[in-house]
Amino acid sequence: MAKAQQRLSQVQSHLASSEADIPRGRENILEKSPEDVVVTCALRTPLTRGGKGGFKDTAAADLLAHTFRSLISHSRIDPNLVEDVSVGNVLAPGAGATEYRAAALVAGFPETTAVKTLNRQCSSGLQACVDIANAIRGGMIDIGVGAGVESMSSQYGPGAVSEFSELLDNHPEAKNCKVPMGALSEQMASDRKITRGVQDAFAARSFQKAEAAQKAGKFRDEISPMKVKWVDPKTEEEKEIVVDKDDGIRAGMTVESLGKIKPAFKKDGSIHAGNASQVSDGAAAVLLMKRSTAERLGQTILGKFVCSSVVGVKPLLMGIGPWKAIPVALEKAGIGKEEVDVWEINEAFASQCVWCVQQLGLDEAKVNPNGGAIAFGHPLGCTGARQVATLFNELRRTGKKVGVTSMCVGTGMGMAAVWVKE
Repeated sequence: MAKAQQRLSQVQSHLASSEADIPRGRENILEKSPEDVVVTCALRTPLTRGGKGGFKDTAAADLLAHTFRSLISHSRIDPNLVEDVSVGNVLAPGAGATEYRAAALVAGFPETTAVKTLNRQCSSGLQACVDIANAIRGGMIDIGVGAGVESMSSQYGPGAVSEFSELLDNHPEAKNCKVPMGALSEQMASDRKITRGVQDAFAARSFQKAEAAQKAGKFRDEISPMKVKWVDPKTEEEKEIVVDKDDGIRAGMTVESLGKIKPAFKKDGSIHAGNASQVSDGAAAVLLMKRSTAERLGQTILGKFVCSSVVGVKPLLMGIGPWKAIPVALEKAGIGKEEVDVWEINEAFASQCVWCVQQLGLDEAKVNPNGGAIAFGHPLGCTGARQVATLFNELRRTGKKVGVTSMCVGTGMGMAAVWVKE
């Protein structure tokens, strides 16, 4: 009889294995089912300033290995049970496929744990989590890890974009894919009339929220401190330091102080180093499995993955990605924007984030309540997974339930996902 019930459960799972079959509406997504894809651990390294911060001399693979070790330790999962690991990365050649498989082995995952890497630009970390969630939902695996990592200190620069062929350069829309994001964001800000004053005000709030959150210890539960070797740029002395907090958060930032920074991409432009995301290093990882599996293993459930969306927009308007992706994700979940308690929307540029928030009519008090990428950084491949750790930490701390993570994506895309706290 028990075997028959188990088989019936498996069949039902396969029949309801696509996001289109998810129960809709806030009440429905708050309900618990053995088939829910749940998160039992989500953590990250601190985020540090590219070329200057605590991880400037640390390889991306080492950041990832540390994060994997921390995930295993914090969750107490038997690494032999983890069947697949998906890692988002943007800048490493081949998205770091070889070294990140090696990092998983160093961290304690056995050779039986598969590893893949992927690159969907700034949404890579979220895509990694979604790929694992959908593999679990579809019955391909039972337990997996979605992760993201980036060392912008070592791999950021013009070499990250390969030369276009004549075929691509001769296509009017295709050639726009290589327009630098700073330049196209400057143009978007001008076209959409997002003034420097509005951008600086948004950026100042991001810094102020992050500063207050850090002082209050709000990030402590999502951060795994890391001991690294660091070369003092003044003395060239190599030291061993413990990096335990985001080092890009600048104290005392105001609209007035931001107003003194020179434009970065255009002489009379509005975008500068203070109202755009920071170049950063960091890693994050998320452990996922079915609720029934988590309960059987005694895993603490943080919450569940509900659904996700990915969309395309014009390459020159990549910044509007969240504006298009978020409504699609909300429609899949069957909820309205007013039913979302916390929004984690990546602050690639204040200009695009402000525009998306305004056009979607979101309550700004719910958006990045502890600051965002302008204040503590955007390690490209890491951010999507980092947002999941930050979101669940905030939902747990405040007793709220429904959250959305989202970001714009280079070359003209957007992605979003809906999550529910246990």
